[in-house]
Amino acid sequence: MAKFRPKKKRLPVPKLEPRIAVISALMLTVMAVVAARLYYLQVIKNPEFSQLADRNRIRIRRLPAPRGLVFDSRHRPLVNSRPSFNAVFVPEDSDNLSQTIEKLQKLLGDDDIAGKVADAEHNGRAPYEPITVDENLDWQQVVALETHQLDLPGVGLEITPARHYLYGDLAAHLLGYVGEVSRNDLLRLSSYRMGDEIGKFGLERGWEPYLRGNPGGEEIEVDAVGRRLRVLREIPDQPGESVVLTLDLDVQEAAEQAMQGKNGALVAMDPNTGYIIAMVSHPAFDPNTFVGGITPTNWHKLITDPEHPLEDRVIQGIYPPGSTFKLVDSVAGMEEHTLTPETIYNCPGGMWYGGREYHCWRKGGHGRIALHRAIVSSCDVYFYNVGLHLGIDRLAHWAHLMGLGRRTGIALHGESAGIMPSSAWKKRTYHQPWYPAETLSVAIGQGYVAVTPIQMVQVVSEIANGGIRYKPQFVRYVEGLDGHIIKAYPPVVEARLHIDPDYLETIRDAMAGVVNSPWGTAHRVHLDNVTVCAKTGTAQVIGAGKAGVRSGEPEGEIPVKYRDHGWLVAFAPEDHPQIAVACVIEHGGHGGSSAGPVVHDVLQKFFQLYPPNAPRLVGEPETADMAAR
Repeated sequence: MAKFRPKKKRLPVPKLEPRIAVISALMLTVMAVVAARLYYLQVIKNPEFSQLADRNRIRIRRLPAPRGLVFDSRHRPLVNSRPSFNAVFVPEDSDNLSQTIEKLQKLLGDDDIAGKVADAEHNGRAPYEPITVDENLDWQQVVALETHQLDLPGVGLEITPARHYLYGDLAAHLLGYVGEVSRNDLLRLSSYRMGDEIGKFGLERGWEPYLRGNPGGEEIEVDAVGRRLRVLREIPDQPGESVVLTLDLDVQEAAEQAMQGKNGALVAMDPNTGYIIAMVSHPAFDPNTFVGGITPTNWHKLITDPEHPLEDRVIQGIYPPGSTFKLVDSVAGMEEHTLTPETIYNCPGGMWYGGREYHCWRKGGHGRIALHRAIVSSCDVYFYNVGLHLGIDRLAHWAHLMGLGRRTGIALHGESAGIMPSSAWKKRTYHQPWYPAETLSVAIGQGYVAVTPIQMVQVVSEIANGGIRYKPQFVRYVEGLDGHIIKAYPPVVEARLHIDPDYLETIRDAMAGVVNSPWGTAHRVHLDNVTVCAKTGTAQVIGAGKAGVRSGEPEGEIPVKYRDHGWLVAFAPEDHPQIAVACVIEHGGHGGSSAGPVVHDVLQKFFQLYPPNAPRLVGEPETADMAAR
């Protein structure tokens, strides 16, 4: 018989308390969020974070290329590059930015490092991109940085090529200078980066695409404080191409030496090509001052200097041409048939016109003279008459043809056009009619007319070469790294003036008399073995009776700033010209005595190098190897 077993009583399932349910839900939510975050970090953001991690250990450093060299016409270096020790700073490597900057400023003696860091950030610096905070460090600064490397996290030394102008201020306005790219440069030029150098002035600016080169780079491994450990990969830079100038270093040095202690300008040019042989503007500046960034103190000193050393007087200085303008009068008068070589005017020492007397520089006058003697003696009264018979508009027409009142087109920034007045010009500028008496002043290179030295060397070259106006050029060719010519600059004819050769011969013969005749005004330009043709000029700065300057007052008693400018233009030899020169000495007085010795020294040096019996184009390659190119 089966044993009776009572039924077990089922226990009720316990209910989950609400608080436990809430906690469980929260835990599941947190775990889901953590899982999602881990997925985001580990999978989605993995490439970005891997790159950031590598950036903390591996850096890509951009290496600037050495700029191209600059040579003179005989392939002697004028500008090259030298190593520069620079202090660079990566702010991300410093855990105490202000403290690091403070220590660095104390070591380098530079109070503007914080400003440079702030400027770099403002200009959109990429993370971990080094900031150059000081350049051209001296040996003591280099040792100080190396010694305190552990105290300066993020700070390192970098060796880069720096521009070096071998002869200081020689031809400074032509060669120009370099500087760090500005914010505007970066917006305009996509291939440049913060800290890059760019040509700012002169040749450096005009030939920047050739001189710059292509930067390289290297991939380096660094430690926790940004110190370089090893190079992982390197991309070599490509140096810039070289530029060969038409300048001759020896002639340039002679011109610089002759201009010492004087303010003014000199430019020498080959009248058969337009190639510049020498170009001097004084006072000058040292372009090396700008390498690595000019200090605010030096910049302020330059821009506030009352003698304006940054002004290129050869192309920007505008002066009354004085009696050198009589060459233009002579060409215009003969071509317009209001003047012949036999035309005679009487000079009693002055000329009455319009109710006033216009004086000749020689109080006793020159008597009855023809054109040859008028040019030789620089008679003012003679050329008053020439100007009156021509009229201002015909005179202006020929002056424009010869290059006055217009830019020459030389490849330098900021060239002035000068002023060549006409009746239309005065009406347009002053809303007044032209008065015939004003032509008298223009005829002797005074009044409204104003020229630059580069224009005047063009004028005298046209007289020397038969009436061809060449564009002034100072670059002969650009040379590649392998020595071949990338771009050549042959002579450029701007205009052929079609001046009667007999007229030009008359003027050239008279200019030879200016130097060699007893009545001449440029005896100090005389050379024993070469016939020099010249014309002097004395450009009045302020008229008598103004600023306390009395008529006939001895020059030595007139304040320097009110003294006349001295001009001299010349070419040589007379029969086959090889060189033309224009020189102006500010407040130097008579051109023969102030500019004459300067031009003499330049011509003497030139003909020592290039004797007149062996003419050649200045700037031609001299060696057989170079000529073969």
